[in-house]
Amino acid sequence: MTSIAMGSNLDLEEKLGILSKEHIVAGPGFNRWLVPPAALAIHLCIGMAYGFSVFWLPLSKALGIKDPIKCGPDVGFFGQLFTTTCDWQISTLGWMYTLFFVLLGSSASLWGGWLERVGPRKVGVVSAFCWCGGMMFSALGVYLHQFWMMVLGSGVIGGIGLGLGYISPVSTLIKWFPDRRGMAAGMAIMGFGGGAMIGSPLAADLMKYFATPTDVGVMQTFMVMALVYFVFMMAGAFGYRIPESGWKPAGWTPKPSQVNNAMITPHHVHVSKVWGIPQFWLIWMVLCMNVSAGIGVIGMASPMLQEVFGGALIGIPLKFGDLGKVQLAAIAGVAAGFTALLSLFNIGGRFFWASISDKLGRRLTYAIFFVLGGVLYFSVPGSAAAGSKVLFVAAFCVILSMYGGGFATVPAYLADIFGTQMVGAIHGRLLTAWATAGIVGPVVVNYMRDYQIGLGLPREQVYNQTMYILVGFLVVGLICNLLVRPLNPKWFMTPEELAIEKRLAHEKVKASELHSDGTHAHDKPSNPVFVVLAWAAVGIPLAWGVYRTSITVAKFF
Repeated sequence: MTSIAMGSNLDLEEKLGILSKEHIVAGPGFNRWLVPPAALAIHLCIGMAYGFSVFWLPLSKALGIKDPIKCGPDVGFFGQLFTTTCDWQISTLGWMYTLFFVLLGSSASLWGGWLERVGPRKVGVVSAFCWCGGMMFSALGVYLHQFWMMVLGSGVIGGIGLGLGYISPVSTLIKWFPDRRGMAAGMAIMGFGGGAMIGSPLAADLMKYFATPTDVGVMQTFMVMALVYFVFMMAGAFGYRIPESGWKPAGWTPKPSQVNNAMITPHHVHVSKVWGIPQFWLIWMVLCMNVSAGIGVIGMASPMLQEVFGGALIGIPLKFGDLGKVQLAAIAGVAAGFTALLSLFNIGGRFFWASISDKLGRRLTYAIFFVLGGVLYFSVPGSAAAGSKVLFVAAFCVILSMYGGGFATVPAYLADIFGTQMVGAIHGRLLTAWATAGIVGPVVVNYMRDYQIGLGLPREQVYNQTMYILVGFLVVGLICNLLVRPLNPKWFMTPEELAIEKRLAHEKVKASELHSDGTHAHDKPSNPVFVVLAWAAVGIPLAWGVYRTSITVAKFF
């Protein structure tokens, strides 16, 4: 029996060998530009987490179809988890959005070290099963009208897949692009911002197609999107390759300014030590403050524009509270265009600012975020009082570009300070700052708005104090950023510790994928056709998302 069990274990290991880190070490001829589209394939799928709100309205009338069947006063949040007789409230459904980002941060923190040991392909595959499997389980929850199944499926299991998928390409891309760390991270994380830009209109089209007089079409939409996402995410995971140990781009040598830059270390920190390093917590606060300021605005962008400018959005000299039903519907369409415009700047900023950081340095780039962002937030009440839609919108477009840029720049910041050996795991720990900001930002913006309304302030003024509080967040972030200094050498791994970690991480000097004749799988240059096809596979959906978003943006103008 023992021999049979051992034999079956060996067979399983052999079957799973294609997922092992040793199996994906690329040979000398591999084209590194095949890795970014693999990362984008995963990030464009999990980025739909940003767009899940497109499901809230249909799900809030899943039973009533035309109008929600309201729950009685005795049915609270926990009652809605199990009820089958009344519809879920939108405020209840919104907790899934919170769960996404709490689980993203916590799962990335918990399993970041595992990523460094097993490699990005295995983590990408697990992410695909969690994210897409969670959506399928949620589809069953919609069918049975059991909200707890949606919470467990998309919220918890999907949230774990979200965190694993988010960090899966980071250290790999940074190692493939030592000459452009910021740009490399920006390419992948741009995809996360673009996921909703593709997924939201796709989901809306699918729900419209599947909707019937007795069904809102959400269940079928979940199933179709889960299957499509699974194909893309698995293709992305199997497209991952890691460079040989010590690999450098052909003809590239670090510039003297990079070699002599004390803020870019050639050494490496073990992930187990980062909780005790002051610089880690300073960068944690940098990310948390930047995200807290931006994420609160994202959630309230549409009502903010409507309440501040009211009828002026459609050329009528009336305040928000004086508008009729038809007029409110008209300005809601304008506000939807504003939200879509912000999403474009959020996505573009991820690539732009991360790439700029390769020239300016990470600390200076973040200093720009906090100083310029603070000035813009401070200017918002003035531009609103003056009735200047152009200045108001321009301020938030730049702010959202820096919000996205903060996400894309921080992996390179970590690689500069802590080294590249375990940057993926360290990035995972840092994402707890995002989970924290996902609660702090919306709570501050939403509760301050309600508090100001409770004081009797006009709708167009209820956001003024909030803007000043967000300026305070950015001042805290700026101070933390300026305090970041190179690490004390005591935190770095010794050569012996680094050698042990590399062995545990299964790093090989040569690629392990061999042909039957003993040559490496990537000894010959990658076929340029494959590079073009890989980029087309992610570029075409992204272009479609930009096109659909641009149509919505046009409503604003």
